[in-house]
Amino acid sequence: MKGTLRTLLTMVITVLIASFIIFGAMYAAPGDPVTVLIGNPENITPERIAEVKTEYHLDQPFLLQYWYWLSGVLTGDLGTSYQYHQPVSVLITSRLGTSLSLVAISTIILAVVGIGLGVASAMKRGRALDSTIIGGTTLLASVPSFVAGIGFVAVFSVWLGWFPVAGSGVGFLSTIHHLLLPALAMAIGAVAIVSRVTRQSMIEQLGLDHVEAARAYGLSERSVITANVLRNSWGPILTMVSLIVASMIAGTVAVETVFGLSGIGSLLVDAINSHDFPVVQAALLIMVVAYMAVTTLVDLIHPLIDPRVTTGRTVA
Repeated sequence: MKGTLRTLLTMVITVLIASFIIFGAMYAAPGDPVTVLIGNPENITPERIAEVKTEYHLDQPFLLQYWYWLSGVLTGDLGTSYQYHQPVSVLITSRLGTSLSLVAISTIILAVVGIGLGVASAMKRGRALDSTIIGGTTLLASVPSFVAGIGFVAVFSVWLGWFPVAGSGVGFLSTIHHLLLPALAMAIGAVAIVSRVTRQSMIEQLGLDHVEAARAYGLSERSVITANVLRNSWGPILTMVSLIVASMIAGTVAVETVFGLSGIGSLLVDAINSHDFPVVQAALLIMVVAYMAVTTLVDLIHPLIDPRVTTGRTVA
């Protein structure tokens, strides 16, 4: 119980520190928020500048501005977009589904393909199949997601015409059809990492005494692999998959830009280009919170998968 509370407290403190850094980065970013808010240069007068500063608390000390923003975030008020003149929460909500769907499809691909290749490689260790999988995954790991995305668009969308060039689709099947290529582009490098971790974890388990004992008792090789090897290998595999999924939430930026998807990543890019500071702050904060939530959740459920691990410490 103490370990769980400590983990949750660490998450809260980390998010608070990250929120302070994100808010403070606005002062280091190029561009003046007052100028962006006023818009037309002809309207920039001392009176108008003072009015805008008062309305958005820009005339207050830094820490007080941060408190106004943080208190709004805690109540669901992420501010108002400078560019769209709409609540930031509305903009985020309208695009969140696309990003989450993209990450979900990518997760399924990297988990199924990555774990499958890792198991096959471990079972055929030292053979031709093992060497082929290692060589192939090493090549995949060297390909950035945006490069893979451009290649996929050129081949499967423009040349073959199997998939749409842009958009996220409407409806379940249409969404999968539109997001499959972007998801593949995001998952291609992660497949290599997951397969390597799966292979190494299984090889370590294959050399333990309890596996040899299970074989000596006459259990079939399939039962030994399923019940004794793969089951005890889930800890490192789950940890790696969760870290990749958490990082994917921020990694949607490049893929969404390449495929023209209206997600959180593309919204962040547009906001940075237009100096829309409230949207930038909200998008970055959501990415940090999502990353921390995923990693914290794995820390909490890891002991349920591997009894040798307890929250906050490892049992020898």
